Amino acid sequence: MNKAELTQIIAQEAGLTLKDAGAAIDAFVDAVKVSLKKGDKVQLAGFGTWEVKKRAARNGVNPKTGQKIKIKAHKVPKFTPGKNLKEVVS
Repeated sequence: MNKAELTQIIAQEAGLTLKDAGAAIDAFVDAVKVSLKKGDKVQLAGFGTWEVKKRAARNGVNPKTGQKIKIKAHKVPKFTPGKNLKEVVS
């Protein structure tokens, strides 16, 4: 499913226009980004949790050249599905 399909479903389910549903999706995504950038968790009960995890520096290999490289420590977003979402998917 892409954003356009998701927008269509949300518009139908919530009785919104496509424009309003698209704006709601954009607002949700922006709110998650802002919270993660500040280092906060975003939890939706029964759905899941988004949070920022730190990855340690490590050694790697450039797949094209085989040359060893150092990969710097960095932060990555992580999503952990909630119990209800896991049950639905199983």
